[in-house]
Amino acid sequence: MIAQTEGQIYLAGQRGVFQLSEFRSFHTFNFGSYQDESRAPFGSLETLNDDTLAAGKSFVMKLEKNTESILIPVVGAVAFQNSLGEKRFLEAGQFQIFSTDKPVDYEISNPYETELVNYIQIRLKNNQPQLYTKTQEGSFDLQKRNQLIPIFSPAHAGLKVQQEAYGYIGKYGGREEGVYHIKNPENGIFVFIIEGAFEVQNRLLETRDGLSLLNLEELEFEALSNDAIILILEINVDKTES
Repeated sequence: MIAQTEGQIYLAGQRGVFQLSEFRSFHTFNFGSYQDESRAPFGSLETLNDDTLAAGKSFVMKLEKNTESILIPVVGAVAFQNSLGEKRFLEAGQFQIFSTDKPVDYEISNPYETELVNYIQIRLKNNQPQLYTKTQEGSFDLQKRNQLIPIFSPAHAGLKVQQEAYGYIGKYGGREEGVYHIKNPENGIFVFIIEGAFEVQNRLLETRDGLSLLNLEELEFEALSNDAIILILEINVDKTES
C-alpha cells in the first residue's frame, strides 16, 4: 500500500446548486455560475452534476469541444437530442457516452406526465488530438449484486472512451465489502455514492457524497446499508496539464 493517500470529501449538502421551477442541478465541481476554489476539476473529470427535471419539461445545455459526456438516468427515463440531429431514449439501467470535438447543444426531456426524473451527467475533458464525435449507448444490470460492473474504459470493459478513464457501478447489500484495483497508480479515483451509505478507505460517505483520492493502489469499501449503489471513476490526473 502506498503511504500518504491524499483525499478530499465532497459532501452532498455543500454542492453548488442551480434551480428553476422545473429543473434543479447539484454541482459537485465548479459549473456555470458556481465557482469555488475547493471545487476545481479533478484531473480530466470536469463535471459531475446530479439533475432533476419536472414532468413534461426539458432543459437545453451546451458541450464545449474536446469533451466526453456520460449520461446516466437514476430515476425514470429521459429523452436526449442534440444539435447534430441525434435522438435517444434512456431508462434507468441504461447510459450514454457522447464524445465531441466541437461545441454541441443538447436537450434532455422528461417524457412523463406526472413524475420527476433524476439523472447524473459526467463530463471528461479530452485533450487527445484524435478525438472524434461519437455516440454510444450501453446498459448495466444492478440485479447482479455485490460486484462492480464496468460501464466504460479505454479498451473492452463497458463502452469505449477515447482516453485513459474507467467507470464502474455496483449495488451492494449491507456489510458487503468490495475492492477496486487501480489500473494505473498514477491515476486518481473519484467515488460517488448514488444511494445509501458506504465506508470508503475508512471514510463515511452517504447518498450523493463524493470522494477524490490520489496515491492509491487499491480502493477498499464496505456498504453500510442495503441496496447501496456506488459509482467509481478512475481518472487521469496528469498535473503537467493546465
